[in-house]
Amino acid sequence: MFHENVRDLSDVFQREQGRINYVTPTSYLELITAFTTLLSSKRTEVMNAKKRYEVGLEKLQFTEQQVTVMQGELTALKPDLIKTVAETEQLMATVVEPKKAIVGADVARAEECAAVVEPKKAIVDVDVAKAEESAAAANAIKTECEDALSEAIPILEAAMAALDTIKLADIKLVQSFKNPPGAIKLVMEGVCVLLDVKAARVKDPSGSGKMIEDYWPSAQKLLADPNFVKSLKDYDKDNVKPSIIERIRKDYTSNTDFTPANAAKASSAAEGLCKWACAMDSYDKVAKVVAPKKIALKEAEGSYNIVMTALKEKQADLKEVMDRLGDLEGKLDSSMREKLRLESEVEQCGQKLERAEKLITGLGGEKTRWTEVAGQLGIKYTNLTGDMLISAGVISYLGAFTMAYRDSVVAKWVQGLEKFGIPRSGKFSLMHSLGDAVKIRAWTIFGLPNVSFSIDNGIMVANARRWPLMIDPQTQANKWVKNMERSHDLRVIKLTDSDYMRTLENAIQFGEELDPSLEPLLLKQLFKQGGLNFIRLGDATIEFSDMFRFYITTSLRNPHYLPETAVKVTLLNFMITIDGLSDQLLGVTVAQERPDLEAQRQQLVVESAENKKKLKEIEDKILNVLSNSEGNILEDASAIQILSEAKLVSNDIQEKEVVAEETQREIDAARVGYRPGGAYNAILFFCIRDMAGIDPMYQYSLAWFISLFIRSIQGSAKSEDLTERLKHINDHFTYALYQNICMSLFEKDKLLFAFLLTSRIMLGQGQLELPHYQFLLTGGVGINEREVAKPASSDWISKLLWGKICKVANLCEAFAKLPEDIAADLPGWMTVYEAVDPQNCTLPGDYDAKLSSFEKVLIVNVLRPDKMVPAIQAFVSATLGIKFTEPPMFDLVGSYKESSNTAPLLFVLSTGSDPTSALMTFAGTMGYSSKISVISMGQGQGPKAAALIDSARKAGSWVLLQNCHLAPSWMPALEKICESIKPENTDPDFRLWMTSMPSPSFPVSILQNGVKMTNEPPAGLRANLRRSYALEPICEVEFFEGCNKPGPFKALLFGLCFMHAFVQERRKFGPIGWNIPYGFDDGDLRISVRQLQMYINDTEEVPYAALQYAIGECNYGGRVTDDKDRRLLNTILHRTYRSEILTDPDFKLSESGVYIIPPEGPLPSYVEYISTLPVFPLPEAFGLHDNADITKDLQGTQVMLETLILTGGGGGGGGGSGTSEEELVGIMVKDILSKLPPNFDIEKAQLRFPVRYDQSLNQVLCQEMLRYNRLLSIIRDSLVNLEKALKGLQVMSSDLDLVFRSMAIGQLPPLWKGKSFPSLKPLGSYVLDLLARLDMLQSWYDNSAPPPVFWISGFFFTPSFSTAALQNYARKHMLPIDTVGYDYVMLGTDPSEYPEAPEDGVYIQGLFLEGCAWDTDKKLLCDSRPKILFEPAPVIWLKPMPVDQFPEYPHYQCPVYRTAERRGVLATTGHSTNFLMFVRMPTEKTDWAWALAGVCMLASLSD
Repeated sequence: MFHENVRDLSDVFQREQGRINYVTPTSYLELITAFTTLLSSKRTEVMNAKKRYEVGLEKLQFTEQQVTVMQGELTALKPDLIKTVAETEQLMATVVEPKKAIVGADVARAEECAAVVEPKKAIVDVDVAKAEESAAAANAIKTECEDALSEAIPILEAAMAALDTIKLADIKLVQSFKNPPGAIKLVMEGVCVLLDVKAARVKDPSGSGKMIEDYWPSAQKLLADPNFVKSLKDYDKDNVKPSIIERIRKDYTSNTDFTPANAAKASSAAEGLCKWACAMDSYDKVAKVVAPKKIALKEAEGSYNIVMTALKEKQADLKEVMDRLGDLEGKLDSSMREKLRLESEVEQCGQKLERAEKLITGLGGEKTRWTEVAGQLGIKYTNLTGDMLISAGVISYLGAFTMAYRDSVVAKWVQGLEKFGIPRSGKFSLMHSLGDAVKIRAWTIFGLPNVSFSIDNGIMVANARRWPLMIDPQTQANKWVKNMERSHDLRVIKLTDSDYMRTLENAIQFGEELDPSLEPLLLKQLFKQGGLNFIRLGDATIEFSDMFRFYITTSLRNPHYLPETAVKVTLLNFMITIDGLSDQLLGVTVAQERPDLEAQRQQLVVESAENKKKLKEIEDKILNVLSNSEGNILEDASAIQILSEAKLVSNDIQEKEVVAEETQREIDAARVGYRPGGAYNAILFFCIRDMAGIDPMYQYSLAWFISLFIRSIQGSAKSEDLTERLKHINDHFTYALYQNICMSLFEKDKLLFAFLLTSRIMLGQGQLELPHYQFLLTGGVGINEREVAKPASSDWISKLLWGKICKVANLCEAFAKLPEDIAADLPGWMTVYEAVDPQNCTLPGDYDAKLSSFEKVLIVNVLRPDKMVPAIQAFVSATLGIKFTEPPMFDLVGSYKESSNTAPLLFVLSTGSDPTSALMTFAGTMGYSSKISVISMGQGQGPKAAALIDSARKAGSWVLLQNCHLAPSWMPALEKICESIKPENTDPDFRLWMTSMPSPSFPVSILQNGVKMTNEPPAGLRANLRRSYALEPICEVEFFEGCNKPGPFKALLFGLCFMHAFVQERRKFGPIGWNIPYGFDDGDLRISVRQLQMYINDTEEVPYAALQYAIGECNYGGRVTDDKDRRLLNTILHRTYRSEILTDPDFKLSESGVYIIPPEGPLPSYVEYISTLPVFPLPEAFGLHDNADITKDLQGTQVMLETLILTGGGGGGGGGSGTSEEELVGIMVKDILSKLPPNFDIEKAQLRFPVRYDQSLNQVLCQEMLRYNRLLSIIRDSLVNLEKALKGLQVMSSDLDLVFRSMAIGQLPPLWKGKSFPSLKPLGSYVLDLLARLDMLQSWYDNSAPPPVFWISGFFFTPSFSTAALQNYARKHMLPIDTVGYDYVMLGTDPSEYPEAPEDGVYIQGLFLEGCAWDTDKKLLCDSRPKILFEPAPVIWLKPMPVDQFPEYPHYQCPVYRTAERRGVLATTGHSTNFLMFVRMPTEKTDWAWALAGVCMLASLSD
């Protein structure tokens, strides 16, 4: 449903507004994505909000319930509190009094306690002191012992550790020695001495015979003892005999060999035993010192133990007494705690009641509102499904549409949801569904127009998944985004900036906002790397910041984004709406008329936005505190305080809001009277906005429009009556706008603009119906003709004219009986038809009285379309006033006053205009003749121009950039330069002047902000001549009188000026004037004038031939590219620069004699003569027939109506059957396809018409068939595909779209035109013409022979036909083809009179004469008949013969063209591709007369 509705809406949008919107499958996928995302987030948001309100309500309800409970609790607590206080006081007396007795009270119980407790406590304290003294003495002794032993203990421990290292195997090894080493023996002796083991007595081994002591046998016994090592460890080291220690010290430890290191050399066991022996010696030394101290320590410890035993007994007695006292104190403490608890509960209960009162008083008023809001949120939660579905549809599909179109399709969606039973809100509003009032207020302050259309756009920007691309020709969205994001480090770039890629990379990385267009960002092609988001931008990989925002705007009015672009962005139409602009202009009007009101309103807007923001924050704070408080809210003092303070602020703000709303109502009531003025003038802006569709240079900014509006308010007549005052403002501004805009318009568009103003104002005020306006523009496309028979006796009514009459009859009731009324009064209506000024005629019957002024214009359009321009002029004059048909003259001084040092001045050039001279003159009068720099733009001139501007900007001089259109690639740089010119960095006297032809590449910002001027050559021969005599050097008396032959010079000078005016003014007649409209300008005249004086001064006789060549071939002729135009130019010159101009006193410059060479005299005499000439010259002044005026006027009408369509007014069919555009085109497609014949069978044709030497026309037929086959294939394929696209079976490509759009307005599609024969016909006539051409070839094929008379217009490539016929003759008579040619024999006008082909050559028919008629009796060219623009030419015999045998007779070399356009591309033959041949037409007049009349023959007309 959504997809199809928008597809239909897009068709309507394109038909009515000319704007294309593509509906693609991606749009549908975006709808689904947006719906799921929005629904999920909105459900969470609504549910959270609902819960917060519900929690707030629960807290309020709980508080109300708690008040009753707490009041009951407080009543119940008071008796308990009184009882507890009494008990506590009694217990305090029991406990406190004994304590007082201890210090001297004499209460009995206190004395008893004191008698028992105090002595015991004193005795215990003495004993404790004694015990502490005994303990201190014992500890001192113990410390001394430990200090002394601290040296020996480590040695002893090392010895014990060494004993642990002795292994049994080591002992066995030592034991096994019979004669041990001396070190082992020495160690074992020491061990034996320490263990008090006696040595064995043995014989002296030395042989003395004595018995000596030997410890080794004793040692071996020790070593054999398995407990040997254990006995060493258990050795009583504290009780070693003094004799043993003395001997050890004397014989062993003092021995240098008795060391562990020495013993280790003999045995590890010996090492350990040695360490043990040394340790016993060392320990004994310490033990002798420590032993007395140990005895003292033992005694001290004994005394301490006795004291402690007695102390413990006393302490036990004291504890018993203290326990009794502690029980009493415990009861007192318990009682005190109970008392404090009860007091605290009473106090807390009171505080809670107070807080509850604050909470109920403060937030009680919110209860009802919160209840309603919670209920509404519940309903909203249910309706979210439908609301978010429509919201997603709006975001996904409707961004490109204007408000009316959005509303229409949303209404259908709402009905669809109701049909399918999907819950939704009663009336859908995107603002209600997704809007945030606080954010919206902030947006409006930032510059977003405060209308629903713009606000909806802002909501779409905020909620769309894709980046927004905003169509923003008035830069409203641009300004809004810049203001909104200014605090977020906004960066604005353009794709023309040289460093835009670096700016973009930085922005993505650091989260800035931009204004460009780049595909990776459009597609959001992000990828994860190291847990972070990255994007590939060009060759760089950039970290993607979540803070990044990407805004894209375009200043194009009607951009056409193809589907592949449109699906990547959220396309939003930010074009200003008439409602939005009306409101803006209303504000401007009130600000000027009632500045007090507007200032107050603006202040209220800001204050109201701030107040609403604060109210929202306060409510969020209140709900947040209520939601986050745990347990009983009444116990949270800080929360209650926060709520109380917040509510006070909230109440204060609400009171301010009530006052503000009342003030706002008063202001609105005062403003409403000014509202009609805002609506009226908003229409005018849309008029000038739409002018850009006519010419790319017609661009005007909204800021300039408003500035001009303010000046009109200030400059218009005052009045106390508001209605009259608004009328003064509207009239003054309408005319001021007309004058200012006309200064920048070409002459051809000034009346058009006045008509556009008039019609739009009437449409806005309901004085003109839209179908009438559309009928004028489109001719009633889509309106059927009434079936009324054409009157029999009405030769002046053509079939085409009667069709128009019957069509307008179906437009409205006023024209319903027009066909019958015309048939009933043919003479009366014929008078109007034949009138010179039908727009001023009184219409027959009651039509003059009953028709409106615009309906009378429609009558003229139907009967005499050639008089539409004067009819429109009369209509504007009657409606807005005659001053709107008199545009202001070129005013360089006024334009200069409008400019500033930051606003460039731009001359918009037209063909033949050159304002440089006028500017240089003006610069001289302003004192800037030496301070203006001129540079002509072109390739490589950009940097030079930039340098000139930079230096002039600082110096305060002027710069003129000529022909800016020749440097389109430098235009972005120029735009940037102009943007950098600020008042603070530029001299006030600086001015930047520019000239440019209309160019789409010219920067829009310069066009909108600059002062534009046009200075076209004046219209009419008189005005042109007057202008020529005002140009230098002609206007300089010294030059004018400086020739040595003043008579010939002045005569030839006037002739030259006449010729200059002639060649310029002749352009307005279109192709009959010049095949190509050349840009002859003042420069051509200046150089020719100087050459004229030089040639006359330097020669005795006037060198006519030299002058003709210099002017006709070089100065003016240098521009001429068409040989027929060159013939015309030379004809004019030969008529002017000839001897008769000096010798013939009756020499005439025109046949009528109105234009002559004035008598010789001073310069003013020539200017005076010029002023006597007609303002509007007749066609005879240019050598043309009076019918040329009709041609010119018809072209003017066609150009004006086509131009008006470009302003956007041509949409729709103007009423009628109501058939849609798609249906109309579909019918046309089927009709054309049904009429198209199959392609020609080329093989069969070549078999029937083989290549023959004597018949070259066979090959012509086959080649023509091949060419038409190509065209047929393209037409048929495009129509078949278009038919599928219209049915939705195929994608509508851009080519098919062009075919569709062209067929919808009855034009030939460009796709066909590219492969077609030249044709200017509308689509219907083109198809008929094509079918006739195909029928001609088919008849030729079917008859197996060429036709007797060839329809020359039916050939695709006519030169092949004429060459083939000539080739047949050359081959037949065996003549070189370059020696033969065609003579042309004029026959009758009826082709059927010639059933047989001629012996040589061919008969041709189908040509039309333009600019003359054919005298069938004399068979000569003759003057055209009135109002007959085209006459059928006679049948012509192309009679081949040798060139040297051509007969001589008076003739005119009549050019034959394919179409009435005449111009084409210059081919290698030297002729235009539109040119076919010259035909010698017999005539009685001179050939130059027909050349001046623009006579030619056409193979195809344009209707």
